[in-house]
Amino acid sequence: MNKIMSETLNSIDPEIYDLTKKELKRQRVHIELIASENFVPRSLLEIQGSILTNKYAEGYPHKKYYGGCEFVEVIEEIAVKRACELFGSDHANVQPHAGASANQAVFFATVNPGDTVLSMKLDHGGHLSHGHPVNFSGRFYNIVAYGVSRETETIDYDEVERLAKESKPKLIIAGASAYPRFIDFARFRSIADEVGAVLLVDMAHIAGLVAGGVHPNPTPYSDFVSSTSHKTLRGTRGAFVLCKKEYAQTLDRTVFPGMQGGPLVQSIAGKAVTFLLAGTEEFKEYSAQVVKNAKVLAKCLTERGFRLVSGGTDNHLILLDVRSRNVTGKEGEILLGEVGITTNKNMIPFDPAKPMVTSGVRLGTAAITTRGMKEPEMEVISDAIERVLSNPQNENIKKEVKAHMAALAEGFPLYPELVEPWVN
Repeated sequence: MNKIMSETLNSIDPEIYDLTKKELKRQRVHIELIASENFVPRSLLEIQGSILTNKYAEGYPHKKYYGGCEFVEVIEEIAVKRACELFGSDHANVQPHAGASANQAVFFATVNPGDTVLSMKLDHGGHLSHGHPVNFSGRFYNIVAYGVSRETETIDYDEVERLAKESKPKLIIAGASAYPRFIDFARFRSIADEVGAVLLVDMAHIAGLVAGGVHPNPTPYSDFVSSTSHKTLRGTRGAFVLCKKEYAQTLDRTVFPGMQGGPLVQSIAGKAVTFLLAGTEEFKEYSAQVVKNAKVLAKCLTERGFRLVSGGTDNHLILLDVRSRNVTGKEGEILLGEVGITTNKNMIPFDPAKPMVTSGVRLGTAAITTRGMKEPEMEVISDAIERVLSNPQNENIKKEVKAHMAALAEGFPLYPELVEPWVN
């Protein structure tokens, strides 16, 4: 065997090794509040760094285009079976690499270029792949967008129905990337049936809460359900699509050979493990705590004078309007990052600021709950957010808060058994 095959990353590429070590340290000492991020269990670190990365497996189980797939195709069958059982679906495709490509697969399976699609506005909580002009979905399809009520900042279902009747879409999309409330999937189903549309629910953000039984399940109401396997599902990075049995063949043909070639076998194995873990009692307890933490964090921020979009949350996500502190969302993200609280700027409904500036900051509780934090820590974190955003020029306060957040993180160790930034 060539020497290069047995050398360590540190000896081959110390620059990348050093940056990876720094990222491990960053994750350990920062309070992770990005709503779409989480920390995977050790078992998933193992599978992602396994020899499965060596295998090509184009096609589907028992119809692969390569030899040597006798083991990996069983892994894929297990992943499909577990996904269907977990969410109560007729069929699952576990090959998509990302949530956007999962959505793309449903678009390609259901509508043709130029067809009308009804979906949620990005600045009201939707996602790029639901029809934004810079995305494939906005470039190839006629997008009609619905939004939230100005008064309640929740989905205006009457508007959705009115727009559906006017535009006669072939596809309706429910689901969001920055919407803190339950979605009425039954109402969407009724609207879709009324106009003869296919219904896609993108549950990427809430999949773990659905699996944990603390959020309504969109599967019974949907023709297709797309999702990532990370975020609240706390799994390997990737995606999957669920569908009714009548769409199974079309969906599979759309993913392969329509969109992708060789799937990432290590990711599919990770999804199989993810679905297994998400069906446990421990995961149900985790999901319940994610929601409890979000509600307490929302309450604490409200008590400190912040305005929350829609007034609170039903899930893991909070959308914080930071204008009362005379900062922008962009400035808020930077300020909090300086003290070890990781967030992201985010537009709020009817936002007067530009998309790269924004008036909001998006917060989520999935990752900090994985570390073991509960209601008392939400009080501490909300206090830190308030102090920093209310005193953006006060370096002494920022120094104090940064030390406090580092101490808080240290009390909830992340991967304490790891010496290197991978499983040894």
